[in-house]
Order: sequence, then C-alpha cells, then structure tokens
Amino acid sequence: MSESTPLRNSAASSHSEPSQVDVSTEHRHTLLTARGVADPGIIDDDVLLKSGLTDAQVHTRTNAGLTNIQPDDSSRSLAAILRTHVLTLFNLVIFLCALGIILMGRWLDLLFAIAGVSNVIIGVVQEYSAKRKLDRIALLHQDGIIVHRNGEHTKIQLDEAVLDDVVFLRAGDQVPADGLVLASESLDIDESLITGEADPVYKPTGATVLSGTSVVAGNGYFRITGVGADSHAAKLTRRARKFTKINSELRTALDKVASWITIALIPLIAVVAWGQIKALGGWDQVIADGTMNWALIATISGITTMIPQGLALMTTISFAVAALTLSSKKVLIQEQPAVEILARVDTVCLDKTGTLTEGIMQFSQAKQLADTDHGWKLVLGHIGADPNANITAAALRDPFPETPNLPQTDAIAFASERRWSAFAFGQPGAIGPTAGAWVLGAPESIIPALKVDENTKNQYVERAKKLSSTGKRTMMLARSMVPSDAATAEHPWFGEQVELPAHLSPAAVLTFEEKVRDDARETLEYFQEQGVQLKVISGDSPHTVAAVARQIGWEHPGPGYDARQLPDTIEEMAQVMDQYSVFGRVSPDQKEQMVKALQYRGHVVAMTGDGVNDALAVKTADLGIAMGDAAAATKAVSRMVLLDSKFSRLPHVLSEGRKVIANMERLAHLFLAKTSYAFLFVLFFSLLAWQYPALPRQMSTADFLFIGIASFILALMPNPRRYVPGFLSRALKFAIPSGIVLVVALWGINWYARVWAGDFSGVLPFAEEDPTAPLVMEQLQTATFITLTLTGLWLLNVISRPLNWQKIMMLIVLYAVFILVLTVPVLLWYHQFILPPTPIIIAAVAIAVLGSIGMEIIHRIHDARMGTAPDLHK
Repeated sequence: MSESTPLRNSAASSHSEPSQVDVSTEHRHTLLTARGVADPGIIDDDVLLKSGLTDAQVHTRTNAGLTNIQPDDSSRSLAAILRTHVLTLFNLVIFLCALGIILMGRWLDLLFAIAGVSNVIIGVVQEYSAKRKLDRIALLHQDGIIVHRNGEHTKIQLDEAVLDDVVFLRAGDQVPADGLVLASESLDIDESLITGEADPVYKPTGATVLSGTSVVAGNGYFRITGVGADSHAAKLTRRARKFTKINSELRTALDKVASWITIALIPLIAVVAWGQIKALGGWDQVIADGTMNWALIATISGITTMIPQGLALMTTISFAVAALTLSSKKVLIQEQPAVEILARVDTVCLDKTGTLTEGIMQFSQAKQLADTDHGWKLVLGHIGADPNANITAAALRDPFPETPNLPQTDAIAFASERRWSAFAFGQPGAIGPTAGAWVLGAPESIIPALKVDENTKNQYVERAKKLSSTGKRTMMLARSMVPSDAATAEHPWFGEQVELPAHLSPAAVLTFEEKVRDDARETLEYFQEQGVQLKVISGDSPHTVAAVARQIGWEHPGPGYDARQLPDTIEEMAQVMDQYSVFGRVSPDQKEQMVKALQYRGHVVAMTGDGVNDALAVKTADLGIAMGDAAAATKAVSRMVLLDSKFSRLPHVLSEGRKVIANMERLAHLFLAKTSYAFLFVLFFSLLAWQYPALPRQMSTADFLFIGIASFILALMPNPRRYVPGFLSRALKFAIPSGIVLVVALWGINWYARVWAGDFSGVLPFAEEDPTAPLVMEQLQTATFITLTLTGLWLLNVISRPLNWQKIMMLIVLYAVFILVLTVPVLLWYHQFILPPTPIIIAAVAIAVLGSIGMEIIHRIHDARMGTAPDLHK
C-alpha cells in the first residue's frame, strides 16, 4: 500500500474486539454542536476515506476546540511541588514566629527562620529540576503524523489533528488519538501500553484504535473520534493524576511531631506568656515600663527551640543529595521521599514487559521436520531481512544471516487474526531449493492444513503444546509447491481471498522467547538476598510469565496464576497474592487492586511499569517506578524514573535509601532530644515565673554547634544498616530521657547562679539597667549557653559512635568554635554575651560534666533495651 493511495475496504473480522469508544454519528453530532458548531456537517466515512477533511472543515473544528492538544501530563505540576513543600505545619509555625520577630524589629533574631526557608527552597528546586528534565524528554519524543486532507497526504504536528481527521498508519507509528479504522491492510496494533497484552491485535475495518498504542505490522487509515482530553489514555491519566501524598515514614514522623507540638502550643503559649509577664513584674509593670517585647521574644525563643526544623531541613538535604547522586546513575527522583521508600519496601511488583524483558523477541532454536533441506534456512533469512518484518520475524536476522536475492512473486503480511504470513518464490511449477510457497505461522493455524496423516498431525500438536508450556512462542514453517484454488494472475500463489496454498508439507518448527534484560537476573538475586519478595505481573499468559521468571534465574517462581480467576474482594485477593508470585492475564484495573491487596496485608509495595495501563497501579503503590521509555502518563504519576530503563539501577537506590533513613534515625535522636528539653525548659521556667534565660540568636547558635553542622556531616556518611520498623518510637525512647537530662542541667545552672547572686526574683536586671548588680541577665544567658552547649556536644559524641577520624575532627572543630563564640568580641556583641563570674563559669562546666555522665547512662540503657535490634549509631 502506498501512502498516496487510499486503501480498499477490507471486510470486518469476526475476531475484532468490541468498541471501546463511542464512534457513532450521533455522538459526533452531539460533540460538535456542544462546541458551538451550528452545522456539524457529518461526513460519510467513504467520503472521508477518499478525500479526507477540507481546509474549511478543519478550520471549523479547530475554532470549536476539537483539536488533539494533549494534556500536560509528562511530569508533576509546579503547583503540586509547591503545595508539598510550602503548606506544612512546620512552615506555618515558623512563619508566625518570624512575623512576630519582624514586627518587633528584631532582625538579628531571625536566624531560626533560615532553616525553614532553606528547607522549602532545596525541596522545590530539586523536584522542579526533575520536572523540567522529564518535560524536555517528552518534547524530544513528539513526532509528526500523516493525515489525509483535501484528497492528499499532509504531515502535521500531533496537536494540529482535529476530530474526524483521517490518519494514515504504518509500521512503527504511534496511534495519536482514539479512532475507528476505515481501511486496513494487515493492520496489527500493539496495545501492551494500554492492556498489558504483549501479542499484537489485528485491526480490520470497523475496529477501534486507542491513543498510546502503536503499529507493529501492516498499515491502514482511521478516523479520529476522540481528541486530546477526550481520548481513552487521557481519561485514564486523569484518574491516575489525582494527588496522593507519598507514604514517607520520615515525613510522617515529622508531621506527627509537628501536630503534637501544634496541639501543645496553644496552652503552652499561654503558660509561657503568663510566666514571662509575671517574671517581669506582672501586666501592670510590663505595660508601664514597655517590657512586653521581652516577654514576646522569650515566648518565641522557646517555641522555635521546640520545633525540630533542623531535622526537617536535614531530611530535605539528605533526600536532595541522594537524588543528585542517583541522577548521575540515570535515576530521576520526582518526589524526594521516594529514596527512603525503597529502603522500606518489602514487596516489589514487576511488570514483565519493559521491566524484566526488553519487549522484543529473540530466536531460540529451529528443528527441521523434513527429511531433506529444502532451502528453509534461506527462506528464513529472506523473511528476517524484510524491512517491514514484525518483531518475531525480525528475530530471524541474526541466526539466519544469509539473504539471497530470491525472486519473490507473491506475499501475505502477517495478521494476528490469521496468525500466519506467507512468501512465494518463482511461478508455480518452478524448481529449486526455495521455489514454491512458504508459510510461517502459529502451529494451530498451520497443522490442520498439512498434507500428512492424522497421527502425524497429533504428534505435531503435542510437540507444539509442550514447547508452548515452557513459555516460548512456537512457529511452524511449511512449504507447498501447489498454489491455492483462489490463485490469480496477479496473485499466483495465494489469490485475492488470501487462502493457504494446498498440499502443505512441514519444513521446520521454530521457537522464540522474549529477550530478557541483561541486568534482570542480577537485580532479582539482589532483592531476594535482601529479603524483598517479588511479584511478576503481566497481561501475557501465566505460562509465558512463569517461563520468563525461570529464564532470569528465579529458582522457585511457582506456577503462574491466571488473574481472570482472582476473587473480587481485597481480603480474598490478598490471600491469593500471598500464595503466588507470578500472575498472567492481568487487566489494568486488577493491577491497581493487587497493589491494594498487598498493602492491605501491611506490605510496603513498589510497582514498576511502562504502559498507560500501569499508571493507576504505579500511582497506588507506595513507590511507583517508571521506565525511561514509559508512557508520559506513567512517568508523570511515578515517584521515580529509571531514565535508561535499566532495572539494575534499583540496588543503588536501595543503598541511598538505607543511608538516608538510617542516618536520619540517628539524627532524630539528636533533634527530638532538643525538642524534648525545649518543651520542658520553657514550661518549667514559666511555672517558676523565671525569665527565660536565652535569646533566639543564642539558641540558634547552640543548635548550630551541637546539632546543625554536625547533623549535615553525619547525614551524608555511608550507612548500610537495613531498615527496621518503629523509627519514631525508638527515637523518642532515647530523646525524651536525654531531653530531661538537658533541662535538669539548665535548671541546675540557673538555680546555682541565682543562689550565688542571692536573687530569686523572677527577673534579673540587664547590664545597661544596673551595671553594679552581682548578676545580670546577659551573664545568666552566657552561663546557660555554656551548660547547654557542652552537654549537647557530649550528646552529639554519643550519637556519633563509633568514632572515626572524621568524627573526631568534627568534634574538635565544634569545641573550638564554642570557645571562639565566648572569646571573640564581635561574637560576644552579636550574642549579647557577658562572661559571668568565675564561680558561675566553673559551675556551668561542672553541671555540663554531670549532664554528660547522664547522657552516657541513657545511651547504655537504651542500647540494652533495644536488645537484638541493630546498632543505630553505626
């Protein structure tokens, strides 16, 4: 068939599938009139096939908005990214505190807000860069299409097609929109991206085609019936694109802590404000001398210290660094917590086609059936060399490289409804090793036509069944020297009615198998060693799927389960999912339900996929992984994209995920200890009606010394520890006792300083107010800073164990910075520090030593209670 000549209509096949889209004249009329087209002018299909739309008809449909403009579904939207990172409880509390500081003009006390702003910027920049990369990839894969307009072929862009356009399809083309086939010449469509079925589907005249499918053989014309957002793929994409929050244990733990703090803040703010106002002499005194700002600053200082925003920042930084590391390995992280999720995954659902296999066939073996070689190898070489060969025939090129210039006189392209193709060389009556008609097809289509006795036919049938049961695709090659009864001068062997020739004799039986990805075996072995269970899911037959599993070295995949027998309820489906590991004949909706069934049993599920049919399951899974050559919709809803489609990239992701979650658990001990002491500190001092002995800038520096810079270093260190559930509870069991030790130490130095000064009133004077006072507030703040920082640095020492030279150097540098803060004049001025009398300095250090001993005791008790749990500090 040429591109410039419309096809002759072929009869509709009884094998065609039921229509999946509304293609009726009434539907087209309704669609056009709904868009404001006064005279829709519905054109008869025969007229369309002959001449296509006119320019005027195209213009009318374009103005009505009936163009094939595709939804922007190549990646997550910027709004979704901003919503994820900006709209959090942490950010709300930080924003309100920062607003209070700004309104009071205390700009130097805004240091605490830097972590919150950095957290948002880093997260948004990383995920937006991933979005832009996916968008660029999508643009590179936009090809033009050929439409039939004004009686001739015209090449246009995908989004320029309109409703009722007649599109010409040929092998290798992707179907740009939903439509109805007007003419077909052995048109075979690969619908695996939509249905999961690997075998091509024959599309005769009157059959429907869906956007996102592709042509593997033959050619034809179809009329567009659904454009843009009205297409089947777009509707499926809309279902998959509904926003869902990723199930991150780290983020969930942070959200829990944020919600607890938020709930506690309302009564706590009241208590703290009351305590600070009372410490300053009560409402009348505060209003009279204008010290209300000091009460507000003390309240904000206590609140911001409680919020583990540093943990949120370090989590974001760790995710971002992991994403950057993985991007160099061709892994694109779309949502930061995806790195962590793979470390927690205990079940991986694999889509066979495109994940374990490359989606192409490879030759396995050939068994000669005839007594003598009648040139069948030369014929197979000729078939494989055909530039229009389908994926099975193309697999013959390498094993049969000899391609003589055979005098081809007739041919029939492969069609899935017939399940055979044919070639003829020479005219009937010619003699030679390749002369005659050769038919290559499925055994069940060829064997009944063989000119052999019934016993021999039965033997061939049994042999074919045996080969098929191994999961291999079996084909038979047969030869005839006699043309069919329908032969004509133009078609001397097969005739116009496309009939098998008479007197077929068997020549050879061939087997093919799907080409397994080179990295599949090693990757599956790795996951099995890590205790991750595997589920292979496919639209292919269960036998084929099980055979592929065995081919990649999966020793005990078990028998394949036919998903058409799956129960409807989640509970019963979950039982089946526990019993079987290989599933065939799985529909797109079933994939989603199977993921939900596994989650129902408490599994953390990862799902790989490449087709539009995988999009819902990929979105539903805890971790959706798309291949680089996947459908745009699937990549958009996935959390992670393997850009080079190599399954072997996942172990790298697992390693990064383990490092992130193990290091974050270590740091959570540190940050939540700070939250614990801060909560108790402000509450305790407010109930005592003692003025809060710290400014926001002082607390920010203390955080920086024993939490900030150290947490950044520790977060990026290697940590191969396997994930263990219960992250937050373990962290709290260590953090709360540590926080109690810290607050007791802080109470101790404040109590001693007041005893030494002989002043137990709630408020101490500032230096500018009473320079002769035995103890001023700046000195008490300095003593508090010394005790807090020294005790906190020992807590850091405990959490960093086992120590190596990098960690020792880190601790030495931090102690040096601590000394500089207390000795460099500009730093003393910035922090408003005044060194207290020597007895108080000695007391501050001594109490810090006692606090450090308390940290050691807690560390040992915690490790003993964890029993057989892995060492969390390694």
